[in-house]
Amino acid sequence: MSQEPVFHFTVEGGVRLEGEVDVQSAKNAAVAIIAAALLNRSSTTLSAVPRIEEVRRLAEVAQSLGAEVAWEDNHFGATMRIVPPARFSLEKINHEAARKTRSAMLFLPALLSRSPSVSFPLPGGCRLGDRSLLPHLHMLDAFGVKAEIRENEGVLAVEAKAIHPADVVLIESGDTVTEHALMIAALADGVSIIRYASANYMVTELAHFLTTLGVRIEGVGTTTLRVEGLGKAPEKEIRHAVGEDPTDAMFFLAAGLTTGGALTIRGAPLRYLEEEIAFLRLMGADIEVGKEVRLSRNGVTELADITVRPSELVASPLKIHPRPYPGLNIDNLPFFAVVATQAQGETLLHDWVYEKRAIYYTELERLGAATLLLDPHRIIIKGKTPLKPAEIVSPPALRPASILLIGMLAAPGRSQLRHIYTIKRGYEALAERLRALGARITLETHSAA
Repeated sequence: MSQEPVFHFTVEGGVRLEGEVDVQSAKNAAVAIIAAALLNRSSTTLSAVPRIEEVRRLAEVAQSLGAEVAWEDNHFGATMRIVPPARFSLEKINHEAARKTRSAMLFLPALLSRSPSVSFPLPGGCRLGDRSLLPHLHMLDAFGVKAEIRENEGVLAVEAKAIHPADVVLIESGDTVTEHALMIAALADGVSIIRYASANYMVTELAHFLTTLGVRIEGVGTTTLRVEGLGKAPEKEIRHAVGEDPTDAMFFLAAGLTTGGALTIRGAPLRYLEEEIAFLRLMGADIEVGKEVRLSRNGVTELADITVRPSELVASPLKIHPRPYPGLNIDNLPFFAVVATQAQGETLLHDWVYEKRAIYYTELERLGAATLLLDPHRIIIKGKTPLKPAEIVSPPALRPASILLIGMLAAPGRSQLRHIYTIKRGYEALAERLRALGARITLETHSAA
């Protein structure tokens, strides 16, 4: 049996990034919509799908269930056509692919629309500490779906004799659990209320997709959603274009500031970056938001071009911490750690959501940064420090790996970031896009040992 190749980035750093870059399609929106496409008994054609490992794993799971998934590559992003099977092959679920992404659990509503009981692999994804499934189990129970974690078998056993409407208060205002609730509510025969819902970009886009399928949803963009379910799986041939990714835009904002470059990020989802821009400006960042605001290809998201210029950075006078939308995005918080290495003073980051992620930020010390870990959630970054090259094995989490790459781009000399599967989970053609901005970076492929 052949083993998957391993990937490394080799960087000759110390080059200021300059030029223009287009924002890629949103990973977290794409994976939810791929799962929701299996709710549809007819074909779904998705355009601008990012060709990343997370999406490939979801496609593999869908195919193992019997769905037809066809790709048509384009210059940037791809077109994917999904046709569900007449009957899901539950006994053939690709466990290996499903366990590599937490998003795989979003296939459960589609499976329950055809079968009263499902045994599904326990989800994986980034290793960020204790990521409880309790919010999902609590939500499912409200809709009449019983779920049991069977650790010894490595599965989530789910049974739903009938999915009924519910008035549910989510015990966590999470993106994935809100998406999960939306899809379950779409199957219920009647009106459901989802309270304390996430209003983040991927939830808004999924709601728009479900509306195209015929589901009536009120309150999109707020924390209370009213969903008029169809009572059955819809059957409607539709097309949908995936919108742009605010976290991809944040990567390039951080890369520009850390390397002292001048970048224009074209087509950034403005409303999902306002808090981040406000904090960066508080730190002295010279950022200009274009006055021309246009609508995304998904028909929902407002876009603008954002330009960042060389800046004299200072530490944030306020603690930086994430909040549910419209606050600072949890996925964007790590980028402040690498920016803070080039800011004069001490910046306090509070990564309160995950028990483990702040610990990964200390890896910046390998590149010459000065950090002080206060506890598993809080870290002080002391700046300004000159960065130096290093060889580092990528942490098993997407955003912490991404900020190490940014640090390497800023550090004069040769660095290597090894085993970068985690980065390939979330970014499409990243080396090529960085090279277009002047970065000296190569992607190396090696056979697994």
